[in-house]
Amino acid sequence: MGQAPPESATAEAAGSYSRAYKSYLLTVLLLIFAANYLDRFTLSLLLQEIKVDLRLTDTQLGLLTGIAFSIFYASLGVPIARWADRGNRVTIISLTTALFSCAVALCSGVTNFVQLMMVRIMAAVGEAGCQPPAMSLITDHFSRDERPRAVARYVLGAPIAMIGGFFVAGWLNEAFGWRATFLMMSIPGLLLAVVARLTLREPRRSVRREASSPAAPRAESAAPPPILTVLADLWGNRTYRHLLLGMSIQAFFVVGVVQWQPTFFVRSFGMSTGELGTWMALVYAPAGIVGTWLGGELAARYAPGDERLQLTALAVAFVLLAFVKPAVYLMPSAQWAFLLLALVSFLAGMTNGPIFAAVQTIVPPAMRATSTALLLFFSNLIGQGLGPVAAGVLSDALQPTLGAQSLRYVLVILSPGYLWAGLHLWLAARHLKRTEQLAEAVAQASQPVAYRSQ
Repeated sequence: MGQAPPESATAEAAGSYSRAYKSYLLTVLLLIFAANYLDRFTLSLLLQEIKVDLRLTDTQLGLLTGIAFSIFYASLGVPIARWADRGNRVTIISLTTALFSCAVALCSGVTNFVQLMMVRIMAAVGEAGCQPPAMSLITDHFSRDERPRAVARYVLGAPIAMIGGFFVAGWLNEAFGWRATFLMMSIPGLLLAVVARLTLREPRRSVRREASSPAAPRAESAAPPPILTVLADLWGNRTYRHLLLGMSIQAFFVVGVVQWQPTFFVRSFGMSTGELGTWMALVYAPAGIVGTWLGGELAARYAPGDERLQLTALAVAFVLLAFVKPAVYLMPSAQWAFLLLALVSFLAGMTNGPIFAAVQTIVPPAMRATSTALLLFFSNLIGQGLGPVAAGVLSDALQPTLGAQSLRYVLVILSPGYLWAGLHLWLAARHLKRTEQLAEAVAQASQPVAYRSQ
């Protein structure tokens, strides 16, 4: 496992980025991120079909979409990120993309709960290697002022995946069944794994070649700091700490709700997967795309380099979501519910780019992938792991009293969790002062690493 060159060495490897290559890099990473989320949205849409076919309970479905997936996704994300902080990030991304795509294909052949759980664990291992290395690559290629826009464009992959995961998967399920749908949904990820491996470049490799040249000055390699040092430094950064807490709390309530949204529409309004997928793709997904893009643009244009203002605005968005989201599940018709859900998707999308861009800016370069992985570790372990399970258990508990409407009221109860998460975003902004530690990190991260043009 190679060591990452120090930031000073990479800066000396002069040469500017090609704008075309930067755009291409961002596009490929966006599509891989979309393939990553395509699996999750497809599974979410087909939960009711899988439940009937395999004779599962809501609690079992919550385990499949929750703890069985997230405990491996979260725990393996940290060691993979440590590898990414010193190794070849392109190799990591291509290998893990191929792994989770193979897992999606294997979903088509399961016949019971245990088999499906094992396949979901395999998918979790693969998906754990997607986001932290990609965030690290993006941060190396874009300056501090550009990062909210660049990261927002990267995370556009999630709402774009809604179109495939809801619209395409919904109609494929109607035509061919849920097993064939999973098999076909695995193809994009497999192709992208090959594209990434053959066309993307790890900038550190060119830096090492420059440093190994007899004519080049000798530069010493610096390994990332020990993991205990990283943990202590990150926890001591109060802004990062509140971002971690806010995202973890938000994940518990939001993922616990989002994973069950399609099932809610099937049960409460009797929608088919094709009809539901169409509504999700035409109303819910486009609002998320516009919100994610606009959030990055507004942050880069009106608050460049001002993460405090960005995080304060996001806290306000979370407060609004705490009041709008419960109303979605109290609407008398699916059409009204979807209109409000579009507003939720828009507001939530606006927060994605600035949050992850702020994380990349407030930590030193040698901790970037690890800081993202830790954020994902806790948000997925708490949110993805416990949120869907909590919703499933509550739904089963309320079913004797409320019948098919039990899930509706569980989602209403969980939705105001945005208020608690918003409090931590506000505290993160309040503690974001130009301390000596932050100033040093910003100085190191203020310009993209000057790798040779691709």
